[in-house]
Amino acid sequence: MPFFAAILAFLARGDAPRRLIMLGTAAALILASATMLGQEPFTHDVSPVFEGLVVIGDFALLCIILAVGWKLRNQIVVWLTLAQIAGLAFLDFFLTGHASPGPAFYVDDLSLIMVAIISMVGSLIGIYALGYMRDHEEHLHLEKSRQPRFFFFLILFLGAMNGLVLANSLSWMYFFWEITTFCSFMLIGHDGTDIARKNAERALWMNVVGGAAFVFGLILLQKATGTLSLQALLAKAPEISTGGILLAPLFLLVFAGFTKAAQTPFQSWLTGAMVAPTPVSALLHSSTMVKAGVYLILRLAPLFAGTYLSALVALFGGFCFLATAAMAVGQSNGKKILAYSTISNLALIIACAGINTPAAITAALLLIIFHAVSKALLFLCVGFIELKIGSRDIEDMRGLFRTMPHTAVITAVGILTMMLPPFGMLLAKWMAIESAHSQFLVAAMLALGSALTVLFWARWAGMIFSAPFGPAPREAAPASIRLPLVVLACAAVLLSLAAPLLNSALARPMTALYAAAGAYTGSL
Repeated sequence: MPFFAAILAFLARGDAPRRLIMLGTAAALILASATMLGQEPFTHDVSPVFEGLVVIGDFALLCIILAVGWKLRNQIVVWLTLAQIAGLAFLDFFLTGHASPGPAFYVDDLSLIMVAIISMVGSLIGIYALGYMRDHEEHLHLEKSRQPRFFFFLILFLGAMNGLVLANSLSWMYFFWEITTFCSFMLIGHDGTDIARKNAERALWMNVVGGAAFVFGLILLQKATGTLSLQALLAKAPEISTGGILLAPLFLLVFAGFTKAAQTPFQSWLTGAMVAPTPVSALLHSSTMVKAGVYLILRLAPLFAGTYLSALVALFGGFCFLATAAMAVGQSNGKKILAYSTISNLALIIACAGINTPAAITAALLLIIFHAVSKALLFLCVGFIELKIGSRDIEDMRGLFRTMPHTAVITAVGILTMMLPPFGMLLAKWMAIESAHSQFLVAAMLALGSALTVLFWARWAGMIFSAPFGPAPREAAPASIRLPLVVLACAAVLLSLAAPLLNSALARPMTALYAAAGAYTGSL
């Protein structure tokens, strides 16, 4: 449905039809994801015709990316896209041509968590964008609106992310993976300024590197196991995790996840994406794109449990968590702080995947949920503040409570849910550190990184409330901006209070499912 809605949004001319399409899409996505929560794992197959359409779509999309790379004269994009085309042709026509791919879609608790985040948080960001983009274009003094293209790629992004997390076949996942790469390129470069184009190009070539690793990982995995079905691979988890020959394809796929999740040394594409309109930043950080990277690594975690690759992933995640938290401490640009904080939290999730115990996986799932809501809230707050005061520097937000009291309080709620008890982020971080008790170096890096996160969040919150309390002016904001902020703030608080329920209702069944595959031997 989002794919058709994206086309309608592109064809719509005028605010009224665009608003109707976005609100209708948001309502449908939120309702559909809510009704799916709590369901038992199931599979769903589609007509073989769709398999052919995905293959055609793969090559068409890669040709578009190749043309973009040629136009930009970016040799990395051109050569790595050509390599992907060649690798995909070999995979589709020589390796998997007669293989049974299994069901097209496989839905379990991890998929449902991701669908809920993408559909609910992503839809609220889309609603926020209705009011924000109107003011944004007025600020840029555009003669012709670019909103049709913007909402086309925004809605397409949501559809691709849902397809990615529901796909059972890794070849289907790759198709949706590349759609998110192209959508991010278009959305980051939306404003058309030199700096926007430069950062969009950087995001493209870095993610093309990951795309190439993904394709060649699929080739090696298909040759080694004879299948690209996640369901089939998870069923073989015990024998796969003891087979050293599979470490090469798994390493390539994990590397693809690193690039998508903007882990060091690929973090610059995500920090550079801050030049995009605020809804794009919020979407990339909270409910799409970077979450695809950690989703892939968590999906593969049972397959490399107990291997050197698992230990390497834990160490790498711990190092990136500590390093990027330290980078965030030295920033004064609000969006840069949020960007490095996102990369840091994604690294923590990756470290949990590397620790690879039921407790660590539970912590990773809770981190995904709480981070998505709080980070979306903070990005949208910073975007609205920037519209009003003309700056995203936290030094310029000093005493914000006196000028924008409602937004200041909501921003403070977002900050506090990221660092203080009884909120879920602190609980999940504590669980992550506790799960690393047998790996001293990883546990030490997680503890130090967590301390640094408190430092930059406390600094920001202190600046917002640095002015003395007193009568505050009335603060006006469009309903399309105010509503998502209030809903996300309430969700951040309520989800934290419901953390034990989330743990039992969503996270524990997921780890039980992984344990049933034989990937874990310890107790929770």
